[in-house]
Amino acid sequence: MANTYTQLYIHIIFATKTRMGVISPQWQEDLYKYISGIIKNRKQKLYIINGMTDHIHILVSMSPDLSVSDLVRDVKAVSSKYINENKLVAGRFEWQRGFGAFSVSPSKLESVIDYIKDQEEHHRIKSFREEYEWLLKAHAVDYDPRYIIDSEE
Repeated sequence: MANTYTQLYIHIIFATKTRMGVISPQWQEDLYKYISGIIKNRKQKLYIINGMTDHIHILVSMSPDLSVSDLVRDVKAVSSKYINENKLVAGRFEWQRGFGAFSVSPSKLESVIDYIKDQEEHHRIKSFREEYEWLLKAHAVDYDPRYIIDSEE
């Protein structure tokens, strides 16, 4: 797209199916590297990826020729296949339906990177649901509590 200039930073969050804590610290880093490759193959720039045993945070800079939904769909589908083919969990692994995606101002980039980096610390204080609701409110996102990412689907 000649003469198209953008700077689109997106903070993406999604959880494991039924919020089961199945992402093991033993293979978590390999999963993050694999997801990094998916993002790179889709020609997007990854700033940071981190999470907990039941969810992941990703900060990317996106080009306008790919939608956030398409990127998340690809990351979830390909990473699920990777986890299942390598039998990293007992039974079938799935990501939960839906995701959160929040635009990030360039002036807030470093604070979001620090926030994602410090996931373990944040979750000593807040549950995933509390964190997610806080992010929705902080970004003025209208949401129906019946459909918030939770342990039931």
